[in-house]
Amino acid sequence: MAKKRTAKAAVRTDAGPVAIACGGGAFPLALAEAVRASGREVLLFLICGFADPALERFPHHWLALGQAGRLIRLMHQARSRELVFIGSLVRPRIWQIRFDLKSLALLPYVARLFRGGDNRMLSAIALYFGKQGVRVRGAHEVAPGLLMPEGVIGRRKPDADDEEDIAFGFSLVRTLGPFDVGQAVAIAGKRVLAIEAAEGTSGLLANVAAMRQSGRLRLPKRAGVLVKAPKPNQDRRVDLPAIGAGTIKEVAAAGLKGIAVEAGGCLVADADALVRAADAAGLFVVGIAPGSKR
Repeated sequence: MAKKRTAKAAVRTDAGPVAIACGGGAFPLALAEAVRASGREVLLFLICGFADPALERFPHHWLALGQAGRLIRLMHQARSRELVFIGSLVRPRIWQIRFDLKSLALLPYVARLFRGGDNRMLSAIALYFGKQGVRVRGAHEVAPGLLMPEGVIGRRKPDADDEEDIAFGFSLVRTLGPFDVGQAVAIAGKRVLAIEAAEGTSGLLANVAAMRQSGRLRLPKRAGVLVKAPKPNQDRRVDLPAIGAGTIKEVAAAGLKGIAVEAGGCLVADADALVRAADAAGLFVVGIAPGSKR
């Protein structure tokens, strides 16, 4: 009778480290720790001006935006063939990118990428790395434990009105998907309060909070829901939606009742911290199965 293989034994011992290009926020640390826990080593590429210096405790190199040639060279030297993009970045102006010799030849190509949404641009960047012998992987592929599970986490549950707002929000995200806008909407009473665009989810929630404070939104003290989901046909290797304890603070400040995300389609940096923050704020967090008719 064959012995049962453990998760540790299933890890390829000849595989090089997983390279992680790190922007800002908590997710680069969560991903690096999760990959290490799976038995793989990591090699971090810390993006200057965005990545947390605390990540220097892992094997790392600092890079400026645009140093694709250096990144690829260092990956090859480390026998690394898999690259994950994670963390927040503000889309720079093209003149703010420090192109190295290898990436300088791509300047006309990159300029065209800046005309369009983030998904289009990031998918094209992944294609470029693939042609250089580097496989771009999604964070969910190398650390599936970071994905939001299905169902309610925490003490609070959405009520019937919240369920209607959730269904409305998911329908809206699917409808907007072909236009490559953001992945989040705020809904209250089946009314669209805000749609994420270039300002990001934090900006969306700050706008809702400001509209409440100014009286432009007249709602009960707690009303509405933040809905986040990947866009239809989105390249999930490079731009999965994400939530964390910080999102809870912003949702509470916006006066919403909770968060609904696609189960298996949204990253959570620290689920325990998320639950503690949600329970303390009296908010619900729920993962909705893809294609759910709720």
